[in-house]
Amino acid sequence: MSEEKLQSLYAFKMGMTTYYDDRGESISATILKYEPMVVSQLKSKEKDGYVAVQVAFAPKRAKRTLASERNHLKAAGFENGSYYVREVRQNIPEGMNVGSKIDLASFQVGDKVKATALSKGRGFAGVVKRWKVAGGPESHGSGFHRHPGSIGNRTWPGRVMPGKKFPGHMGNETVTVKNVRVLDIIADENVIVVGGPIPGSKNTLVKLTKV
Repeated sequence: MSEEKLQSLYAFKMGMTTYYDDRGESISATILKYEPMVVSQLKSKEKDGYVAVQVAFAPKRAKRTLASERNHLKAAGFENGSYYVREVRQNIPEGMNVGSKIDLASFQVGDKVKATALSKGRGFAGVVKRWKVAGGPESHGSGFHRHPGSIGNRTWPGRVMPGKKFPGHMGNETVTVKNVRVLDIIADENVIVVGGPIPGSKNTLVKLTKV
């Protein structure tokens, strides 16, 4: 099976470290572990309504797989299915077929990418933590410390305007960081080193897309 290039790759966040470049300068970096992907389906405008490349990665054990999933991914070489099936919206590269392996060749050191991942969930948070609201005085008998303050006007409009910043569920949202630089690629270990922080906790699935 031939190895083809793709504009997006999926990897798992391993953690952060300090990376030293050729000039000896220290850079805060994130380590990503790439899980080898295989093309499981090629979607076309005529049949599916849009063009995309479907990829599968992280094989499953047999007892954890449905028969429909096994049959769909059998042509891609996954006898027992996979934990992840994702789509990349792009034109299909010439020569790409179901079963083609996707390696790290489409990314080079120095490339700028955007990283999309699920941010850490912080639970129910107040306005000071969630929106960085100043709050009220901290002393002198004040009972107004971490409150949101005024939330409306007068008789007109007589309601709270939509979009007002209130307490609520913080985090656990899809976040995209743009212009992330690829610092290093260790191909034999399927490791990608990118500059700066990436959303999410350890083992979070991260989508890297070339810009």
